[in-house]
Amino acid sequence: MSRTVYVNGHYIPEEEAKISIFDRGFLFADGVYEVTSVLNGKLIDFEGHAKRLERSLNELDMDHPVNTEELLSIHRELVSRNNIEEGLVYLQVTRGVADRDFAYPKSASPTLVMFTQAKPGLSNSPQAQTGIKVISIPDMRWDRRDIKTVQLLYPSMGKMMAKAKGADDAWMIEDGFVTEGTSNNAYIVKNSKIITRQVGHEILNGITRRAVLRFAAEQNIDIEERPFTIEEALEADEAFITSATTFVTPVIEIDGTVIGNGQPGSTATALRSIYLEESLKAAI
Repeated sequence: MSRTVYVNGHYIPEEEAKISIFDRGFLFADGVYEVTSVLNGKLIDFEGHAKRLERSLNELDMDHPVNTEELLSIHRELVSRNNIEEGLVYLQVTRGVADRDFAYPKSASPTLVMFTQAKPGLSNSPQAQTGIKVISIPDMRWDRRDIKTVQLLYPSMGKMMAKAKGADDAWMIEDGFVTEGTSNNAYIVKNSKIITRQVGHEILNGITRRAVLRFAAEQNIDIEERPFTIEEALEADEAFITSATTFVTPVIEIDGTVIGNGQPGSTATALRSIYLEESLKAAI
């Protein structure tokens, strides 16, 4: 069955969706995006995603295509029209259409595209039960990783490097320290303390990251926000990742070395349960 998608004010069948070849998102990756999870037909942490979208647009001097209330309405309409119980809503804003020129025009109208993806079992992923394996790779991205742009070629390459080695994902390394995963934030746990890189231009300030750290603090779990090395990670008691679609997922192996006892750690397991429970309560 064809999905209904949203393109610049119109709900249309996906087969009819069209974007100009002169759209700067296509020509220059001049665009930003957000992914909001859907559980039980409701949006998880929509407000956080909307605020981060606003920040990304402002950082790139890009016009806002709709206000927050309109954005929420579009999300809900797409979830309803596509009967999404578990899945996600993807949105992308580009600077819009203009003749190809590195200097971007001030007059272009932004392009807004949104669609849904059904993902049954999203909240009960097998990887949450078994844990994932990661490899380490050099971080070769641009320096403004705090802006959620559509420049995702290197993270895609990193994901494929991991798969080629029989792993699930890659953690990126810069100046000897872990920045983040290809599409997630990275954490280790040592002596009951969570260690994760502090927010800055080097990483994306994950919406799930913020929620999970808040829940951890409420559980009186010690948190240290600082860079950590792969060597530290290999000696950790446990490790895990967070993102909007993986929630909290344990990491059981890094570069072929088993972490802890090779099983999902108690901290990650508990935080995943708390995150899902609390996020469902607040879902809209």
